[in-house]
Amino acid sequence: MANTFKNQVKAAVGTSPQTIYTTAVGVSTTIIGMTIANLLNTTITANVILNSGGTDYYMVKMAPIDPGNSLITIGGEQKLVMTANDVLKVSTSNASSADVILSLLELT
Repeated sequence: MANTFKNQVKAAVGTSPQTIYTTAVGVSTTIIGMTIANLLNTTITANVILNSGGTDYYMVKMAPIDPGNSLITIGGEQKLVMTANDVLKVSTSNASSADVILSLLELT
């Protein structure tokens, strides 16, 4: 079994849920960190959604992020395990308002 550390990034996430990461078939993934940075001069809200088995589940819903700040949704002692075909998505309250950085470990 191979272990591979990776980063996934997505710029200017907005009001439509954007796929940040999809777990491939035959892969297990541990998300070890996720940061959402506010790009605007106004407070935004962010949603983090895990789609598993075709159903969306909110990890974070309408979490406020002040101007010049970021939200760490996964990190420290909190991790997320994803299995084949799970999808991690992010949306915000404003168009092109956030950058997302995801750190993960894939096990193949």
